[in-house]
Amino acid sequence: MSGTGDRAVALARGWIGTPYRHQGSAKGAGCDCLGLLRGVWLELYGAEPVAVPPYTADWAEPEGRELLLEAAGRWLVRSAAAAPGDVLLFRMRAGSIAKHLGIAGAVGAAPSFVHAYGGHGVVESALTTPWRRRIVARFQFPEGGA
Repeated sequence: MSGTGDRAVALARGWIGTPYRHQGSAKGAGCDCLGLLRGVWLELYGAEPVAVPPYTADWAEPEGRELLLEAAGRWLVRSAAAAPGDVLLFRMRAGSIAKHLGIAGAVGAAPSFVHAYGGHGVVESALTTPWRRRIVARFQFPEGGA
């Protein structure tokens, strides 16, 4: 695993216990899944690559656009093999757009991922078969950082 992947896992785990807040990105105060990713990005690199506009819970569903997948493709590096620190994108329902993400904590026999989940806040969950089936893509944070 890369040094950036190791660091991303450690930083993501530092957010565990943060309450769920739609559009939030403040460690300890509240975040959603995108806010968790934004917070880890800020800790890794010191600044976000672009400003994230306000979004609703159904933000891209009416258009059917893969906005999260498109943005991940612009700012992250596609991952060929599972590695700790990977950014995982999920489709919550078959045929829907990718709207959830998390950061892989462990791979192998007992895979896990850190994510902000409504009603639970930031948690590290087992990457069970139902979750694995929902993965659309894996990305890595670019090497380097602050």
